[in-house]
Amino acid sequence: MLELPESTTIARQITEKLAGRTVTAVFNATRPHKFTWYAGDPETYPELFSGRMIVRADGHGAYVDILFDGDVHLALSDGVLIRYYAPGSKVPQNYQLLLTLDDGSFLVFTVQMYGGIQGFEGKLDNPYYTGAISKTSPLSDDFDEAYFDGLFAAILKSKPTTSAKAFLATGQRIPGLGNGVLQDILFLAHIDPRRKIATLNAGEKHTLFKTVRETLREMTSKNGRDTERDLFGNPGGYRSILSKNTWQNPCPVCGGPIVKQAYLGGAVYYCPACQPCV
Repeated sequence: MLELPESTTIARQITEKLAGRTVTAVFNATRPHKFTWYAGDPETYPELFSGRMIVRADGHGAYVDILFDGDVHLALSDGVLIRYYAPGSKVPQNYQLLLTLDDGSFLVFTVQMYGGIQGFEGKLDNPYYTGAISKTSPLSDDFDEAYFDGLFAAILKSKPTTSAKAFLATGQRIPGLGNGVLQDILFLAHIDPRRKIATLNAGEKHTLFKTVRETLREMTSKNGRDTERDLFGNPGGYRSILSKNTWQNPCPVCGGPIVKQAYLGGAVYYCPACQPCV
C-alpha cells in the first residue's frame, strides 16, 4: 500500500526514468474494479493523456501525482500498484489502466482492495488529494516540533480520548502516515497503539515526534519498506520491525511475544512489555 516512503520513492523513480517520455496510447480496465475511484469518466482518459509528455512525478502523502505537459495530472492513491515495464515486456492480463510510451515501455496501474486513479487537468476537487498536497510533510524541515505540538494540542482539545494510532494515522493530520509505517514508529517510541495520547508526558511526546520524523526519513532514504515494492517491482530496503511478515517472531528487544490485534480498521502489532498501555 502506498504510504509516504513509497509514494516519495516511486515519484522519484518515475521522474528519473520517464521524464520526457510521451504517451502513445491509453488502455482502460481489462477487469473493472468496483472500488476503483476515478476522477471523471475513465472513457475520456485516452483523449486526456494521449500525446502528453511526462514532466515529472511528485509524492504527496499517500499519492503519486504524475504531471504531464498542459497541466494534466494522473494522481494515484493508496491501494494502487504502479509498475513500469520495459520495451518488449509481456502485458499483464488484468489492470485498471495502462499507458504506453514512445520508447515501447509502458506503465500499468492495478488496484488491490481499493484505490484512486484520477486523471484531470488543472485542479482536483478531492479532500484527500487536497490535504495531501497542502499539508506539511514529515520529510520537510517545516515539520518541526512546534508544528507537531500544534497537531497534538489540537486533537487533545477536540478529543482527549484519542489513541496514539488514531492521532497519527487517521484524520489526514499527517498525510502518508498510515497503518503500515505506524507499527515501527510506535514500537521505536515504546508506545502502545491503543494508548490515549492524553497520558503521554512531555518526554514521551518529544520521543514520538522524533521517531515519526526519523523513521519516515529512514524508510524513504532506503526506497521504502521491504513489505512494499517500488516502480520496478523491487522490495524497499528498509527492514520492517513489526509487520504482517514478522509479527510471529519474538520481540527483537525483549524476546517476548508480539500481539496482533484488530484495531481502528486495521491490524496493529505491538509488544506488551516494550509498549505498555498505561
